[in-house]
Amino acid sequence: MPGYIKIGRTETSVEQRMRELDKTSTPLPFQCYFAARVSDHMKLEKTLHTAFGDHRVRSNREFFKLDPYRAKVVIELLAIEDVTPRDDIFEDLESADAVERATRLSGRFDFHENGIAPDSVLQFVSDLSITCTVKDRHNVIFNNEVMSPSKAAQQAKVLLGGKSHAMQGPIYWLYNGETIASIRDQRLEEQGEQLAE
Repeated sequence: MPGYIKIGRTETSVEQRMRELDKTSTPLPFQCYFAARVSDHMKLEKTLHTAFGDHRVRSNREFFKLDPYRAKVVIELLAIEDVTPRDDIFEDLESADAVERATRLSGRFDFHENGIAPDSVLQFVSDLSITCTVKDRHNVIFNNEVMSPSKAAQQAKVLLGGKSHAMQGPIYWLYNGETIASIRDQRLEEQGEQLAE
């Protein structure tokens, strides 16, 4: 569900929890952005829900309209072990196809429109030593190839030993410590406020 995240905990494996969540009431299967083993998961969950409460979609749900990187950096501070699954958890090909279609429909990221110049270096959220360079309005250079930020994120995940289907590139690349999705969202929010004035 592009633009929305779930912040939750489990006492089972992350993979099992993701399978449990893929029910008829959710339109798409979940992709895990980040998961970690922590010493007090109940306390951390409650703290995150309080800290990001103003981004909660509904008061009695664990869904937030929030850049997932913001939640990740807080969890990382208390992480004992990173347990993010290396592969997406899809029960069947239809699930993988549905995620890919939803990702494509979210639109192309425009670097120029968001104030990110060609030759700017972006860092991959899961390993800051993995970088790509902005090529033009819509593409980056990754491993000497021109591609979309989403395709570059997929390839970066593979470099880290995972397999991946479609990924929302803007939530996986950082520019000056912020995801490029967050930069876009802030710009759109400012434009909306200006229109309202």
